Amino acid sequence: MASAPRPGGRDTARVHVPERLLDALSDTPASAVRSWLDALPETVERQLAAWELTLERVSAPGGRRGLVALVRQADGTPAALKVPVPGPDADHERAALAHWDGWGAARLLRADPDTGALLLERLRSTVSLRSLPEAKAVLEAAGTVRRLWVAPPGGHPFASVTGRTEEERETLRSLGAGGWAADARPLTDEALELREALPAEPPEEVLLHGDFRQGKVLAGERAPWLAVGPAPVVGERAYDLARLVLDRCEDLAAGPGPAAAARRRVGKLADALEVDRDRLRGWSFYRAVEMGLRHAATGDRRRAELLLEFAGWL
Repeated sequence: MASAPRPGGRDTARVHVPERLLDALSDTPASAVRSWLDALPETVERQLAAWELTLERVSAPGGRRGLVALVRQADGTPAALKVPVPGPDADHERAALAHWDGWGAARLLRADPDTGALLLERLRSTVSLRSLPEAKAVLEAAGTVRRLWVAPPGGHPFASVTGRTEEERETLRSLGAGGWAADARPLTDEALELREALPAEPPEEVLLHGDFRQGKVLAGERAPWLAVGPAPVVGERAYDLARLVLDRCEDLAAGPGPAAAARRRVGKLADALEVDRDRLRGWSFYRAVEMGLRHAATGDRRRAELLLEFAGWL
């Protein structure tokens, strides 16, 4: 590794935008996003200078909604600099991390309202819960997500589960009506029925991670495991837990009796976290179909078929 330049030194050639981020945004029609992407190396350099950070390296392959760089603060403390794609999602991530203040999630150290940049506690980005055996990973994931379920702050900016799934309803209808996915119409119809019934009488409204899965929980120093990359939403715990139910579904598919194993997973997680089994099963079914149809729309038929098959097991 080349020696790091002094803090604040500007050399945009050393900030390489990861291919995964470029691919994710390559078809985005919004000119503002394209302009942001073109200016990203310079934005990172300006942020390094403003916060007196020394760049170690840009994380690769990285994520699809922002650039993450490993840095050191002026006193030598390691940290992670995240520059997310601008927009409401980035604002909500910042607000959620600030509210958790390190409780179950990576701690937010600084935030720049102009660039949207976040300075975060450094975690071990190469070690997630997916590196653990399935049973141990689920146990640790349950303990982590439990900490995130707190009352949202007053006047919060987060969408509700009802609102988020309302936006998805027409997408489900259109995706489930065409192509080979039309064969899954009974699953789509049941998912739409569940979407109407489940939000009608939510048992609670807490702050949720929104995209909680094993790959979003990284090893840390301050705590063994901490969550990253929230897509925060306010609603019932069963909605958040449903995403964890679907995690590593390929492992269940490869084993004996996948349908029974899927139902056992629902039961174990519901009991461990005191969530109603029927509501967890319903949200797991809904999220499996919704994710499956979205994968179908992007051409990932293998993943789409697996998720739709998982829904059928439930």
